[in-house]
Amino acid sequence: MFQVKNVTKRYGSVVANRDISFEVQDGQIAVLLGPNGAGKSTIIKCIAGLLRFNGEITICGYPNKSLEAKRQLGYIPEMPAVYDMLTVGEHLEFIARAYELENWHSTAQQLMDRFELADKKDKLGKQLSKGMQQKLSICCAVLHRPKVLIFDEPMVGLDPHAIKELKALFQELKEDGASLLISTHMLDSVENYWDVAHIMMNGEFAATKYNQEEQNQNETLEQLFFEITERKGNES
Repeated sequence: MFQVKNVTKRYGSVVANRDISFEVQDGQIAVLLGPNGAGKSTIIKCIAGLLRFNGEITICGYPNKSLEAKRQLGYIPEMPAVYDMLTVGEHLEFIARAYELENWHSTAQQLMDRFELADKKDKLGKQLSKGMQQKLSICCAVLHRPKVLIFDEPMVGLDPHAIKELKALFQELKEDGASLLISTHMLDSVENYWDVAHIMMNGEFAATKYNQEEQNQNETLEQLFFEITERKGNES
């Protein structure tokens, strides 16, 4: 699991995240919803340890910037960040060496087969399309079997087969007890498999909804999302 406590991130006088607190339990899928500019990517980068912030973030009980926390974390950024001069196979070997993995080759092969990268094993990162780079980022992030995974707009640029496999992977990771946070503004990409949804507006959580409430309420997640975002937009 991981916890975010009273996190605020400022860029000069601009408050990108304001006093955000939430947690994602083991075996739980949480989604961050909101329009562009709502602050989703900023809190994601704070959790991943890429930005300085005020507040506290722990991953499996460890401060998020510690080595112990980073060993438990898998992060898939919005824009794939692959190495131009490493091949697909070398990317996976690099991750395996960095995490001191043993007996990783079969897992790497399964991931490449699953995301249709096996025939691209010897292609350089700079030779891959955006979609292929995204698939490679996913494979690299899950190779070491992290307990916490953070996805920032993971389905942008993916083909239908990859989206299908990624959704299946979400469910498998959940069943294995991992904690997943998925940031997106594409509502139809997260339907049917989320446990808790946080709707962000202007750097804050405007609402939180639990999936088990769905049967007890007439209002769907989509209706709640548009009610909040359109009302806030009109107020602005």
